[in-house]
Amino acid sequence: MDPHADFPDPAAGHAAARTAEEAARATLAAEGVHLMRPADVMACTGADDAAWVRFAAHWEELSQDEYAARRGTDRLRRYGHFSLEPATGELRLLPHTVFVQPDHTNPLYETVDRHFEPLTGAFVADPVLRSVLRLLGRTAGALDAAERWSIKVHPFRVLATADGGGEPTPEGRHRDGVTLVSSLLIGRDNATGGESTVYDPEGEEVLSVTLDEPASLLLSDDRGTLHGVSPIRPVDAGAPARRDVLVTTLTPA
Repeated sequence: MDPHADFPDPAAGHAAARTAEEAARATLAAEGVHLMRPADVMACTGADDAAWVRFAAHWEELSQDEYAARRGTDRLRRYGHFSLEPATGELRLLPHTVFVQPDHTNPLYETVDRHFEPLTGAFVADPVLRSVLRLLGRTAGALDAAERWSIKVHPFRVLATADGGGEPTPEGRHRDGVTLVSSLLIGRDNATGGESTVYDPEGEEVLSVTLDEPASLLLSDDRGTLHGVSPIRPVDAGAPARRDVLVTTLTPA
């Protein structure tokens, strides 16, 4: 298989994938949050184990997040911006720009121009990424009938030692000012913690889960919830802890 060719749409022909997507859409619309099991994510994207290994290798090509480092967090990342036409599935990479979060969202970085390295060409072309983004576009359709989605893509790696540094969300509980926010676990090693929690506007927990199996996908309606992730720490204090995720947000363009 050509690793740079898109996968066929698995939802077009597989009942299990259709059922998983329908469940995600229904729960997300009703409760504002949904956790997709790895088997469902793999079925919905058409990815196999070999494709996933290729996809996860992109996390070895991330760059240091200097903004997080100023606050003592060892975090690596890149950033990219796409548009998606729900009617056709057409996905297009947009020109690289600074990343800015709107007012009343992220208390550390709102309205701050942050400059991150762009996604690599191999990452942009990876069929797993493209299938994941289309899956998210279909799922977000349960929240808004957008003619076009603006999709912002953030691959993250957070590292921690016994002395600290492992803060996936140094800003704490926050919103991103979007419609759908998702966190896809790529992998983790020697790590404890990293619990993802989604809250209602009053601060009550809606769902709390530790993403510990690759391809676990947490979805939440950012318009009516907040979210945060607890620190990671090493299980073996003599080696670093690692947590790799893909955070993706969707907003009508």
